Amino acid sequence: MARCSYCGDRAGLWRRICGDCRKLLARVNELRGHVGYGEFLDELEKTGVPREKIVEFLKADPEGKGSIQDQITAEMASELMRVMGLKGSQTPQDVKRVRKTAGKESS
Repeated sequence: MARCSYCGDRAGLWRRICGDCRKLLARVNELRGHVGYGEFLDELEKTGVPREKIVEFLKADPEGKGSIQDQITAEMASELMRVMGLKGSQTPQDVKRVRKTAGKESS
C-alpha cells in the first residue's frame, strides 16, 4: 500500500495521493488567484476534510517547491505587490525565510 505524498496516510495500491488530499489539491487549484487567505481556508474546510489533515496538507512539500501554504502565500504577496505597482515577486522560499525569521523574533 502506497503512502500519500502530502499527509502520509494510505493512498491506495497505485496512487500517490489519498482521497482527502486529492480533494484538497483540486480545491486549491480552483481557488488559486481568486480568493483571499481567510476565504481560502474556509473553502478548504468546506471539503469536509478534518482540520488537522488540512493543516498537514498545507505544510506538505511533496514536489520540493515549498509547502502548499508557502506557495499560496507567495502567490498572494506577489499579486498584492503587482496591484500596488511594486516590482518584484515573492517565492515560496522567500515566504519560508520570512516565516522562520518572524518565528525566531517572537521567541
